[in-house]
Amino acid sequence: MRSRRTARLGAGLLMALCLGGLPLAGQAQSFQSMERQSLDRIVAVVNQGAIMQSELDERIAQARSQLTAQQIDLPPERILREQVLERMIVEEIQLQMAREAGLSIDDTELNRQVRAIAENNGMTLEQFADALEADGLTLSAVREEIRREMVLRDLQQRRVGSRVNLSEREVERFMEQENVGRQQAQQALFQRKANEELEAWLQEIRSQAFVDNRLDGR
Repeated sequence: MRSRRTARLGAGLLMALCLGGLPLAGQAQSFQSMERQSLDRIVAVVNQGAIMQSELDERIAQARSQLTAQQIDLPPERILREQVLERMIVEEIQLQMAREAGLSIDDTELNRQVRAIAENNGMTLEQFADALEADGLTLSAVREEIRREMVLRDLQQRRVGSRVNLSEREVERFMEQENVGRQQAQQALFQRKANEELEAWLQEIRSQAFVDNRLDGR
């Protein structure tokens, strides 16, 4: 029950990019911190930033946990690592763009979102924190994940939203084909076009960024 509940919570945070879920809490973190410092290395350079081995390992662990909780077969380890790192690279590019644009989420807005997620799952904030802890997560780590996802969503809406245009002809054709009302047709068409534009934009910024992928496939 706990793992399924957390899978639902994580799915609610994926938003437009599906960049990953909730970060795993660092069990025995104090013990591992010195070891990570000595073993850590750069696995990718992204423009002026870098992605570390420890960050990649953490995201792989959370991806594996989510797929298992959702009863989805895990891909081979090498493929999983490559896929997760590529998501992190695209995410890092966007976060750099967000910082350059001065985008941020203040604590008041973040608290409102965290509370809404808890309520949508039928829990108080305290129950939400307990559920996360039971699955090896911490509320503080989850808050920062939510903040990051909110920044990404804000950036995507600013950069992609203006690209989406609906013609009256398209709306009417969709209404006839799907036998739905105008508002439903507009919403469905907008979402479809927004997803297409988002994918095109992500490919565009990925191709324009300097990326040195140092993953050795281990």
